[in-house]
Amino acid sequence: MKALNWAGAADVLGSPVAGLAILVESAGIPFPGEVILVAASAWAVGRQQPLALVFLIALAGSIVGSDLGYVLGHRGGRPFVERFGAAFHVRPERLAHAELFFARYGDVAILPARFVPGLRTWAAMLAGMARMPFWRFQLFSAAGDLVWTSAVVAAGYLVGTNLAVLQDIVRAIGIGGVVFIAVIATAVVLAQEGATRRR
Repeated sequence: MKALNWAGAADVLGSPVAGLAILVESAGIPFPGEVILVAASAWAVGRQQPLALVFLIALAGSIVGSDLGYVLGHRGGRPFVERFGAAFHVRPERLAHAELFFARYGDVAILPARFVPGLRTWAAMLAGMARMPFWRFQLFSAAGDLVWTSAVVAAGYLVGTNLAVLQDIVRAIGIGGVVFIAVIATAVVLAQEGATRRR
């Protein structure tokens, strides 16, 4: 039986999987789309594949996902958004906090929301729930998607072009050091997440 060529499969599926992950996250479902896009971009650089393809697929996934989230929020309204959020253990207080952000900054909030974890996932649905005109949503959302996707793909490019340096760091600090740093980083993220939920 022939062994599965994991590298070849990653070559073929990397960009589509990243695009799908971004679509799911942008539509309102909590998902690590950003991490997957960084990994797909770094992989493309390491394998000398066109990074532009990763960018275009991710951008398309972001725009389509945002539009889907907008439609869900627009048609379902607040009751749907609250039930949807409850299904993913999003507390009503956090949803209210996101609404206040939009109320304070208006339509332009769609742009910076793309860079705020959590808010990025809910921005499109909240815009639809608030009955923001679709053409205005599309304008600001597409602009935010373009800037955000460019930044994340650029981060992936930096990772991909510095793999040798990262490997040297791993060798220097050892696996235990890497695990320790990962645990600390995870603890910081969870602490910030907990603080956000308590607001």
